[in-house]
Amino acid sequence: MQINLPEILAEVTAVFQRYEAALVSNDVATLDALFWDSPLTIRYGGAENLYGIEAIRAFRAARSAMGLARSLERTVITTYGTDMATAATLFRRAATSGKVGRQMQTWMRTPDGWKVVAAHVSLIEEPAAG
Repeated sequence: MQINLPEILAEVTAVFQRYEAALVSNDVATLDALFWDSPLTIRYGGAENLYGIEAIRAFRAARSAMGLARSLERTVITTYGTDMATAATLFRRAATSGKVGRQMQTWMRTPDGWKVVAAHVSLIEEPAAG
């Protein structure tokens, strides 16, 4: 298996950036389109465990559009062959000073393009330096 083929890494990086732009602008249609349309899709959030695309869509539709701006740090995208990838990033929001968010996504190439098949978002206290 080839890891981080340049053209595949570029594709996943672009779709990850599209996801991030949709997230901070609350573009629910794009967010929904970037998740795999399947009952097997999973998203674990800060206060919810969502199983299946319908639960994920319902969460997104009900979520507040306030306070979504954030900055990313240490984003690592890794591709595995031509059809699977992971994206991991840390994020910070002004409203959660002293905490750091963590986001992991598993991406899969489908006939309709790259889709998130599993995601995890969590928020922790800022780790001690060192």
